[in-house]
Amino acid sequence: MIKPELINSLKHYSLKTFLADFSSGIIVGIVALPLAIAFAIASGVSPEAGLFTAIVAGLCISVFGGSKVQIGGPTGAFAVIVYGVVEQFGLSGLATATIMAGVILILLGIFKMGGLIKFIPYTIITGFTAGIAVTIFAGQIGDFLGLNISVFPEGFEKMPGTFVGKIQTYALNITHINWYSFIMAALCLIVIFVWPHFGKKVTSKVPASLVVILLATLASVLLSKYAGLTTDTIGSRYGEIPSKLPAPKLPDFHIQTIVKLFPTSISIAVLAAIESLLSAVVADGMTGSKHDSNTELVAQGIANIASPLFGGIPATGAIARTATNIKNGGKTPVAGIVHALTLLLIMLLLGKYVVYIPMCALAAVLVSVSWNMAGFPAIRALTKGQKSDFFVFLATFLITIFVDLTVAIAVGLGLAAFFFIKKMIDLSEVQNSRESLTGGIEKTHNDVQEAALNIPEGVMVYEIEGPLFFGTVRKFEMAVDKAYVDYKVLVLRMRKMIYLDAGGIRALEQAKQLCDKKGVKIVLSGIHTQPYLLCEKTGMADKLGRENICENIDLALARARELLEESKNLKQPVKA
Repeated sequence: MIKPELINSLKHYSLKTFLADFSSGIIVGIVALPLAIAFAIASGVSPEAGLFTAIVAGLCISVFGGSKVQIGGPTGAFAVIVYGVVEQFGLSGLATATIMAGVILILLGIFKMGGLIKFIPYTIITGFTAGIAVTIFAGQIGDFLGLNISVFPEGFEKMPGTFVGKIQTYALNITHINWYSFIMAALCLIVIFVWPHFGKKVTSKVPASLVVILLATLASVLLSKYAGLTTDTIGSRYGEIPSKLPAPKLPDFHIQTIVKLFPTSISIAVLAAIESLLSAVVADGMTGSKHDSNTELVAQGIANIASPLFGGIPATGAIARTATNIKNGGKTPVAGIVHALTLLLIMLLLGKYVVYIPMCALAAVLVSVSWNMAGFPAIRALTKGQKSDFFVFLATFLITIFVDLTVAIAVGLGLAAFFFIKKMIDLSEVQNSRESLTGGIEKTHNDVQEAALNIPEGVMVYEIEGPLFFGTVRKFEMAVDKAYVDYKVLVLRMRKMIYLDAGGIRALEQAKQLCDKKGVKIVLSGIHTQPYLLCEKTGMADKLGRENICENIDLALARARELLEESKNLKQPVKA
């Protein structure tokens, strides 16, 4: 049942809890202000779009979500996708894709698919997150250096959306550096990284991003007035910031645009689901609570339908803001609601001052965000692990940067599946168990010692270890081929085979046909539930003969002796 956490939290709500939520919500709202603006700019849309998203989506995620402390809004993860959609389809296309993603998220929650998102390999998440970080960093080089961009690569009339195109553009305009902007950006970046070391009582309450935005804005205004030094600001590039939310408006839906944007909407939905559920899991670890993943997905869907109606962009749960909420005492979704209302009040009362924020200061904030997103500790750990895991990470990382996030996720999943299958094949074995069974004492599946088994002449025992599926069928076929010489009964020991697929059933069927031609009988030993049920459904149990499917090796060998006796009796001449 989909039930928002807000309903549960309000059952035993108190004034003490409200005061904790209220103070935390105000702090998180202030923290979210520069990030919302910065992520909007990084995505290629106007600054107010980030504010609209943080207000509308943040409110929806807190009201309808399945986590007590989740804070939602725009994040850097969407910057690559949003930039590409806006460049090709405009804001209307972005709204269409975001609404479609919202519908997909709601369906994922209704059909209880929240748990499946957790099965996306960690290597892929690390890869595309690091790729997004590099892309965000690349998008901020121009503002960080204060470049006056007037020359574009051949075939372009504005800043290209691709990583390579951006780097080429910066190279063509590298001589146009605004040293004043560069020095301010560098100082802002230094403050961001040094600020947490000043004093935890202060720095834990006042975020570095807010400090540098306030200081840089003040410095920019004073230096412009008294020293004549100028740099690009939000106002000089985007104009005035609205002092109210726009009226809701549906985008123009066109069937051709919907078809073209459907893959992109899936990417937005998957990304929103992954990031929000990861954030919720992190929050559970910090608070000791447990979120409802399906309810959370429904809330993310509602948020991503509502956000573009008010001019916003895609949104999801934000790990950094959620952690800030917890550290500052947030207890229930009320803190997230207060966070959204705080942003609304800031926009209504102080929106006119946002236009003075220097672009180079926002670039410094985004460079620090990309550094934190890159996940260097995780990457270092992958370099020390399996080569296949690192290869999946590297492929996802490079494709995210040079091609597209959608393609990166698809290729990453394909490679991860391929390497997983290969590992299963490598771990699977089909081997002659005669020596191990007759060599004294062995351990059974339950690690209980069993007495030495006496395998009669004419019986071959093969042990299948690991799943018998399309990837391991060839090993099985090769083992069966060896069993035809001088043997009348083939016992397949399946105590360590826990999975069987259609390819495995086909292999058993072919083995049965070949054994019939050679006069060899097949007996199964210790078959598990899943393989047995599949044999039942496909009719394989009847083809083998139910009397030839035994619970353990003792019964299987006893059945093998019966089959040997039957074979001898058939060969003996009938006396007159």
